[in-house]
Amino acid sequence: MATAKHRAIDTVRRAKLLRRKHEELGGELEALGGEVSDEREAIDEALDDQIGDDMLSLMFVACHPVLATEARVALTLRMVGGLTMPEIARAFLASEAAMGQRITRAKAKIKAARIPYRVPAAEDLRGRVTGVLAVLYLVFNEGYLATGPDTDPVRHDLTTEAIRLTRLIRALLPADGEVAGLLALMLLTEARRAARVSASGELVPLGEQDRGAWDATLVAEGHRLVRERLAAVAAGGAAPGPYQILAAINAVHTSARDVRDTDWSQVVALYDQLVRLDPSPIVALNRAIAVAELDGPEVALAAVDRLAEPLAGYHAYHVTRADLLRRLGSSEQSRAAYDKAIELAGNTAETAYLVRRRDQLG
Repeated sequence: MATAKHRAIDTVRRAKLLRRKHEELGGELEALGGEVSDEREAIDEALDDQIGDDMLSLMFVACHPVLATEARVALTLRMVGGLTMPEIARAFLASEAAMGQRITRAKAKIKAARIPYRVPAAEDLRGRVTGVLAVLYLVFNEGYLATGPDTDPVRHDLTTEAIRLTRLIRALLPADGEVAGLLALMLLTEARRAARVSASGELVPLGEQDRGAWDATLVAEGHRLVRERLAAVAAGGAAPGPYQILAAINAVHTSARDVRDTDWSQVVALYDQLVRLDPSPIVALNRAIAVAELDGPEVALAAVDRLAEPLAGYHAYHVTRADLLRRLGSSEQSRAAYDKAIELAGNTAETAYLVRRRDQLG
């Protein structure tokens, strides 16, 4: 707030000076037959930085490389992204207390290192972009599957803002493959928004969605970005990163006119690439879901059960187990897994869907 106040005072002072200079210059331009630009536009251009957007500038400021990546992301989500502590904790699969301590330590490190509140120069953007992309990805995910009892199941304000800011980074760093990959991933996910929640307020899983309700314009743009990245890699460019692979997986899903037409072997192959880059339990869980379609639920369940310890508090782990056990005919075990998933789920539409699926068990 203090920074904003000082910035406002400086802006007023500069505006007065600019107005006087603008009038002098305007008279000269008119005498030469030139056009006088709008005064506000001139002031904005004089005050603007190379990023050109206040929210995005703040994210680049907060994602200082002196902090560990997770600390950068958590701090920026809290101080700039506006996410609550419970939302951030769920994003990191951590407790609220642990996330609070992480953010407090990040603030203390900023103070101890005397890190200035300064928008980075153009040449420094690339060193901070990884943290900013992680922030935008988590903000988008919170909007895509919003948590909290009093929240809409889908928060369009968060997904739209995340896409807008990612487009701005794409304009700043057009050759960055991961920026393009994240934008494609967001577009292909956002394209399905209209089909994700039923009229009764239940979450509609991908396999049951009305694909005719998907936004064809967003799908086409997302596919174009994926094709561009594939062409760049084929031409000898850098190997794709996690966001590009996730975008490619979504491109496979959104290319199929019916869920039965999905090329699951390609999806599993892409997850194999992703596991090598990010061997996290969540990636392994998502790979197992694809394996279930290719090799059957029994093979997938064996892989999922190996993730019990790291994902015990993650609702999607229990959702996946419940579905696989249901397909294998283990109704009682499936019901117990559904109960645990319902207990942990924070999205109202998803909870409604899980309750119905549990109650349908024999």
